[in-house]
Amino acid sequence: MLSKNMTELQELSRKTCFTLDDVAQRLGMQAASARVLCSRYVRQGMLVRLKNGFYTTVWKWENLSRNDYFKIANILQVPSYVSLMTALAYYEVTTQAQNNYQESICLKRSIVYNVREAVFNYVKVQNRYYGDFVKTDDIFIATKEKAFIDAAYLYSFGKYKFDIESLDMNKLDSRKLRSLLKIYPKKTKETVNRLCGI
Repeated sequence: MLSKNMTELQELSRKTCFTLDDVAQRLGMQAASARVLCSRYVRQGMLVRLKNGFYTTVWKWENLSRNDYFKIANILQVPSYVSLMTALAYYEVTTQAQNNYQESICLKRSIVYNVREAVFNYVKVQNRYYGDFVKTDDIFIATKEKAFIDAAYLYSFGKYKFDIESLDMNKLDSRKLRSLLKIYPKKTKETVNRLCGI
């Protein structure tokens, strides 16, 4: 039974992650039974629990690409998009990025998910500051200018630290920065002006 179940779960792990409902449907069992099974497999080291009801297999987890981490980041908190230094590193605007540390902007609540050696950090912002992200390779990620503005906004209110010296400001479009900045508070505008002279 174990090997049959694991064969089915291997099929599920073609996706970046799967839910209890996916397991129940794939194995033809009730949701409660699927929960017990997944808990047992987590204890036995065959599954990784990403958060309540979301899993991946250990062999999938050990071979995740950067894009896979970003996809998981999008799934663990909906809606959200990858931003801040994580996105700036993706666009090669900075060389400073921690491995296995994903930062996202969200609408619901600020929260951190620690999954094995990885960290998924979410920072809540007001609706008016949530936006200017794109979908690329099935990942929702801020544009590079918005990732910078998100960081500068939080930094201007003492809610975020980042290595300003590591940023290559020449890779940011100053016209787009000015356009995005219009809705932000004076303190953020002054911070951006100080950092990149716009």
